[in-house]
Amino acid sequence: MGTFSITGGIKLKGEVIPQGAKNEALQVICATLLTPEKVIIENIPEIIDVLKLIDLLSSIGVEVEKLNKNKFSFKAENVNIEYLQSKEFKKKGSSLRGSIMIVGPLLARFGKGYIPKPGGDKIGRRRLDTHFLGLIELGASFRYNKEEYFYGVEAEKLNGNFILLDQASVTGTANVLMASVLAEGETQIYNAACEPYIQQLCKMLISMGADIKGVGSNLLTINGVSSLIGTTHKVLPDMIEIGSWIGLAAMTKSEITIKNVSWDNLGQIPNVFRKLGIMVKKINDDIYIPEHKNGYEIQNYIDGSVLTVSDAPWPGFTPDLLSIVLVVATQAKGSVLIHQKMFESRLFFVDKLIDMGAKIILCDPHRANVIGHDFKSQLKSTTMVSPDIRAGISLLIAALSAKGESIIHNIEQIDRGYENIDERLRLLGAKIERI
Repeated sequence: MGTFSITGGIKLKGEVIPQGAKNEALQVICATLLTPEKVIIENIPEIIDVLKLIDLLSSIGVEVEKLNKNKFSFKAENVNIEYLQSKEFKKKGSSLRGSIMIVGPLLARFGKGYIPKPGGDKIGRRRLDTHFLGLIELGASFRYNKEEYFYGVEAEKLNGNFILLDQASVTGTANVLMASVLAEGETQIYNAACEPYIQQLCKMLISMGADIKGVGSNLLTINGVSSLIGTTHKVLPDMIEIGSWIGLAAMTKSEITIKNVSWDNLGQIPNVFRKLGIMVKKINDDIYIPEHKNGYEIQNYIDGSVLTVSDAPWPGFTPDLLSIVLVVATQAKGSVLIHQKMFESRLFFVDKLIDMGAKIILCDPHRANVIGHDFKSQLKSTTMVSPDIRAGISLLIAALSAKGESIIHNIEQIDRGYENIDERLRLLGAKIERI
């Protein structure tokens, strides 16, 4: 188990380039299974979750070549379907959440797809019904081995259908979309997720020969094709990491410029941080965060009531940044209610912030009321354990703002979502060591 040692209370300064989007990378890498031809993907973040998925594809016979830093080629010409029944596959597939998205492409191209119960963050239930109910609507038969927690779908051929998703799941939409591009006839996916990740996946599939209409909306219309060709695709910058840098700059009163953020794909992120009183300036395609010498003040609603920040399907605010917003609010002037609707265990890390001196009332598993210190009382350094990716980076931000030395254990959770975070922080002047 890895550990970070952080000396906090230091102002940082400089420029950062955000990594490629983790959530998009997981989807488009799985999409390479849809063609026997070579697919080149640029700006892939070399983080634990993505590298595990690449290793999983390599294990089932995909030819993977690292062309350059963050640039890989994939050629799924000789996929070993029998490997999907092996103990090794069941072990590898269960170690990451993104593995669920190989099912749709495998089903579409080879008539069968299997996956063990995916792993990932311990942030509450993350059901798979949306994925499999959609694939069943395309004509797949479903089976589940309760003893081994092993899922399977099979079909001699897939037929287009009207599919009303039971929730606007990003990964569920991706799985059903990837299966439908090779299905016979027309498929309509209603209540589809429309996050930039899905839009990017659609654009990549279209460049491979897929026929998809309604990109960016919650109704996708797909006319199936017989085969797809190779392509080259570039992953967007990671909006979650961009939000993390904004929060870090504010909490440490640092002057930071985040380069090439793809403003058009940030949605509500800049607006939510502005509601917390943080100056988020647009300079070309960069974000400039000035030094907040006098702190930042949370805005109330126009009637004077307390602000609530909650997650919602795109273009609403992403749930992955609520942990960041929560920790940033601990030093704001004013109070805010954080409402995490999607996951029932994601706010349980607040006890660690309370130990550091934060004023937080955990109302229930989904809601926390944060009363900001207005920097009049600095957070205290402490020793803690990272429970998941987003809580981990939030605790790291808290440690960088706290006076003294903090220790964070289980930093593999942070490494799952953030590439070389300690090296990049040191370039800004942070005192952080991996021990």
